[in-house]
Amino acid sequence: MTDRARPRIDARIAVGLALLAGLAAIVIAMAAGLAPGLLRTIASPAPLVRAALAGGAIFVGGWLLLSAVRRIDGSMTRDTASDGQIVRDDAAGGQISDADLGALVRGVRLVFLAAAAFTAAAGWILSEPLPLVIALVIAGVDIVETSFLLLVASRSDR
Repeated sequence: MTDRARPRIDARIAVGLALLAGLAAIVIAMAAGLAPGLLRTIASPAPLVRAALAGGAIFVGGWLLLSAVRRIDGSMTRDTASDGQIVRDDAAGGQISDADLGALVRGVRLVFLAAAAFTAAAGWILSEPLPLVIALVIAGVDIVETSFLLLVASRSDR
């Protein structure tokens, strides 16, 4: 086994585990209706715990959003003209390189995870379970979709 093949197998395992985690989040969101009392308890703990959970979710969401903006900004080819305008480098033929496209996709994924974190924070702020279920669906669908895309991309690299 070459050194080049080893990270690909490890990456596939990581993607497979992420896929399972995303599916688990979606299943938990679907099963939430079976235990409304438990869901209400999770959504409305003591006020200090709710404040800590909401604050933590807002912090994580902000960090994810900032990371997303940095990745997306880094994926763009930027040449500034003398008047400060952003101009596309014509040497690349107007196409985004694979590395730039990967960074752009990861940035968009982080935006969706930030949206899930902010939605969960809203659930704890409002003491309502529905936003928590919506946050699980947003995060789960995003992780499942990205995992499938990565598995397909790794299959086509062979």
